[in-house]
Parts: sequence; structure tokens; C-alpha cells
Amino acid sequence: MSSTRTRRSASERVAEIGDAARAIALQSGLSAVTLRGVAQHMGVASALVAHYAPSMNDLVAETFATIVGAELTELQQVANAQDGHSAALVSMLGSMLDEDRADVTLIWVQSWALGGRNPALAESVREQMDRWRAFLAGLLAEGRRAGEFRFDDPIAIAGQVLGMIDGLNAHSLVGWQRPRERTELLMRSVESMLGLSSGALIDRMP
Repeated sequence: MSSTRTRRSASERVAEIGDAARAIALQSGLSAVTLRGVAQHMGVASALVAHYAPSMNDLVAETFATIVGAELTELQQVANAQDGHSAALVSMLGSMLDEDRADVTLIWVQSWALGGRNPALAESVREQMDRWRAFLAGLLAEGRRAGEFRFDDPIAIAGQVLGMIDGLNAHSLVGWQRPRERTELLMRSVESMLGLSSGALIDRMP
């Protein structure tokens, strides 16, 4: 009895390679997304991966954008599910510092280092950082219009807050300070930046 092997289409192979790259990145970081690593994960020859993904720099950049873009969509949903802008902010910031996101944190941290040698990744990182800042600035601006927050420049505040989050998440990778301490440090700083009373955000933390 003879059997025939179904030949995958080009689009199916590209999707399969993308799925493999994302799985590798979430498990071991962006630095593990290599030609050999993707081929081994798929159980195919490196030449096949190279045929459908001729630029590993582009594949790494696309992998980064897909993963952090999905995270942003998830956190937007988290914020939108809350009652009030302060509650939305606390929920979102707390989620961004959640240790359960260590896999994505590693991807962010590595993206800044690898982006120095990968122009496609650097461009993708800048685009995603702009998206995150725009979302947070919009949330802050809405809270200001509602009278919950008091500040002048939502873009500047959003940039400062994201910078603190990036730093604290990098610290978490080496276990510097306990998770609750890092989160409270962020909340206290944000309270001051938004003209809130001490404890206004910390008291809303679970």
C-alpha cells in the first residue's frame, strides 16, 4: 500500500515558521530565535526554513511585534474592564509588573540589546513602544478629563511611567526586591506624578 505525504503550501510553511519562532521566544527569549533553533523546533532541515524565511532579522522582528502586540491588546482589555480610570490604571500597571509575564519581559529586555545589531528589530521596537505610550497616554488623558488625575503632559507622563516599568521588570529578571515592593514603588511614583494623594493607587491594589 502506498502513501502520499501532503505538501504544505507556502503560506502554511510561513505560518508554521512564525508559530515556531514565537514558541521559542516565549520559552527561551528572542536570542534563541535562530535558523537552527527554528528548524530543530519544527523537525525540518535548516534549508527549508531559510527558503521561507530568508531573513532571520525580519523573522525576529516579526516575532517580537506579534508577541508584544498581543500583550498590549490583552492589557487594553484588562483596563477597559475596570470601573473608573484609577482602577483601570492600577489594574494595567499591576499586570505589567506581574511575574507571570516574565517570558515577555525577557523578550522586551533582549529586544533593546539585539536591536542594536538588527535594524528591522530596532524599528519594530520603536513602533511598539510608540503604541504602548499612546495607549497609556490616552488612558491618562481620559482620567484627567474626568477629574481623577492632575498633570500637564500625558505623553511625557506615559513615557516616564513606561520607563519605570521597563526598569523594574528588568530588575525582576534577577530577583531584585520582592514583587510587591516593586509594584508599590511604581504606584507611589505614579501617585505623585498624577497629583494623587499618597495611597490613592496602592490602596486599590489586590
